[in-house]
This record gives sequence, structure tokens and C-alpha cells, in this order.
Amino acid sequence: MEMINAIGRRKSSVARVYLTKGEGKITVNGKDYKEYFPQIHIQQNITSPFETVEVENIYDLKVNVDGGGFKGQAEAVRMAIARALVKLNEDFRKPLKDKKYLTRDAREVERKKYGKPKARKSFQFSKR
Repeated sequence: MEMINAIGRRKSSVARVYLTKGEGKITVNGKDYKEYFPQIHIQQNITSPFETVEVENIYDLKVNVDGGGFKGQAEAVRMAIARALVKLNEDFRKPLKDKKYLTRDAREVERKKYGKPKARKSFQFSKR
């Protein structure tokens, strides 16, 4: 099996995943994923596509992720992993799509408008 690559995005984060045959090592930006993402629920978020299609500890991952915060980065990595698994085997598409791992979450930060302190918040209004 050759190397399979895929891209995932979420908010302002972009993740590039390189999937190869191995024993389940996940490296994010040169560190182990448990070191890069110390929160347990985020670690589970990253490994969930493998659990969905029941292929844990079969593939090694090398991930480059940049932009955004840890939550956006983790969800970008999850999407990239799901896309790489679909490239590997088209039968994985249905279970991953059912869990919405292949759907791009299009929500972005709304821009700040002039004359207001934030995107929608207004300054206090005094009638008299």
C-alpha cells in the first residue's frame, strides 16, 4: 500500500493527513497526538473515524495541521482522516457519512461591523 493523503478543514484550521500501513501511530506536527492534544475527549474525537470503520491499529498517520485553536484543529484532523479512509476503501463512505465525518462544517466567525463593539453586540442605548 502506498501513501494516501487527504485534507480536512474546520474554521480557520487546515489539516493534511498522510496514511500508511503500520501499527497505529499518529503523529501531529512531529509530536504524538496524545502529547499534542492532551484532552481525552479530543483524542477520542481524532480516533473516532477508525473506530467507526473498525480499523484501529492498522494504519500510521502523519498529520500537519495549522491555524485556529485545538478544537478546530482536532475536527479538521478528524475530517482529513475520514477522507483518507474513504480514498483507501469506498465501502467506508456510508458509515463515516452517517456519523457526519465527511461533511464540512461551514460555520465561520462573523466579521465585526463598524459602529459596533463586536459582530452583533451594540453599545448601550439611552432613550433620554
